[in-house]
Amino acid sequence: MPEWISKPVDQVPSRGWPDPLAPFPGQHSAADTGASQQGPAPDASSRPDRGFDIEATSHEGRGLGRAGVIHTAHGDIRTPAFIPVGTKADVKGLVPEMIAGTGAQAVLANAYHLYLQPGSDIVDEAGGFGAFMHWPGPTFTDSGGFQVLSMGAGFKKVLTAEFAGGSMSSEGASALAGNGGQGQVPAEFVRRQREAVKQSKAVVDDDGVVFSSHIDGSKHRFNPEVSLRIQHQLGADIMFAFDELTSLSHPRSYQLESLDRTEAWARRCLVEHKALTEARTHRPYQQLWGVIQGADYQDLRIRAARTLGEMEEDGQSFDGFGIGGALRKDQLGEIVSWATSELPDNKGRHLLGISEPFDLFEAVDAGIDTFDCVNPSRVARNAAIYTPQGRFNLTNARYARDFAPLVEGCGCYTCQNFTRAYVRHLFKAKEILAATLATIHNEWFTVRLVDAIRTALVDGRLGDFREEMLGTFYGRGV
Repeated sequence: MPEWISKPVDQVPSRGWPDPLAPFPGQHSAADTGASQQGPAPDASSRPDRGFDIEATSHEGRGLGRAGVIHTAHGDIRTPAFIPVGTKADVKGLVPEMIAGTGAQAVLANAYHLYLQPGSDIVDEAGGFGAFMHWPGPTFTDSGGFQVLSMGAGFKKVLTAEFAGGSMSSEGASALAGNGGQGQVPAEFVRRQREAVKQSKAVVDDDGVVFSSHIDGSKHRFNPEVSLRIQHQLGADIMFAFDELTSLSHPRSYQLESLDRTEAWARRCLVEHKALTEARTHRPYQQLWGVIQGADYQDLRIRAARTLGEMEEDGQSFDGFGIGGALRKDQLGEIVSWATSELPDNKGRHLLGISEPFDLFEAVDAGIDTFDCVNPSRVARNAAIYTPQGRFNLTNARYARDFAPLVEGCGCYTCQNFTRAYVRHLFKAKEILAATLATIHNEWFTVRLVDAIRTALVDGRLGDFREEMLGTFYGRGV
């Protein structure tokens, strides 16, 4: 069994975990390294609350990979790092100590969902979503832009397929892009282009986006100012600028229009962020990261990266950057590298919605520092288990009398204490504990894999580790 999946986490916070009602910032950061904390923690006010330090770079592949440290008000994040998603201020099925036990350094929550329920004002009163959910380490929130357009504005089916990498063939994607103006675009793709633009123009204008709550159908509007106010109330250490999300179905003409709008919104976000930071001095500093759009167009991605990388309003610039938007998964590394090659080296970079092993290696090679994705916990709830040899479904009959761990030699809590037969029984009996135990394992697998990628990068053997890991996981040479 590979060492990376069996190696124990350096620190599981059995001591020093703050009282749920204690004032935040908390007394302990899940990202701290070394032995378990004993005695009083350092004063949180002495920690750096922003910035990125590069500790090592890779000369392999595209030569853009790096390992470093992102500083936040609630602790450091050693990168590359996988950030588990706690959409509604919880990683489904896990208490925060379980999340920390996977080795996770931070969690990400969703502005759209917490705005609708319970309300960002309630989360603010609790001290921010970290305090609300009893997580004392670093936190992220996304702007809500993806959910506003996918859940509230009717794009869910299209966007879900595209972000899963399975919406269309390479030939179809080229046709939708206009194929550089060469050749005939099939009629079906023209229809999809027109429908995508029609849907966008029905809900998006230069001020923001109108959407319906997926909970009760009530109408709401998000714009840069509203999104920033919500995210400031949610209290995350790292938050993202509000942007317009496009799909691969949108034609180039609309991608250009959308990019103009997103850049204008980015400036408004910087202005609002500065005002809110100055007005909310009772809270730790919250970093604002800009979002780079541009779909699958090299010139648009480069333009967006240069524009946001240099953008400044009244002395306020972006603290880091997210790479957003739909993009072809078979060209993920190339597309991401268009942006990262133009961004400042001294600021963090996050890729939204990525967790599959191949994608993680591609993104690190392209210069990404952090990732988030719901997939490890989502597939766990359907009994899909990650192993170094690939995924398997635990409900298969062959595991009914299999008394081995989910993965032999795995260091996670589930594999150290339970068998395949037992966890399969829980799934078949529809017991809640099944999802908890499977999620612990899948989050451990993903977090530890990215930790191992970091180690390999620092040691100068990222290419060898990539070939070994992906060759085993997918059953082929890579």
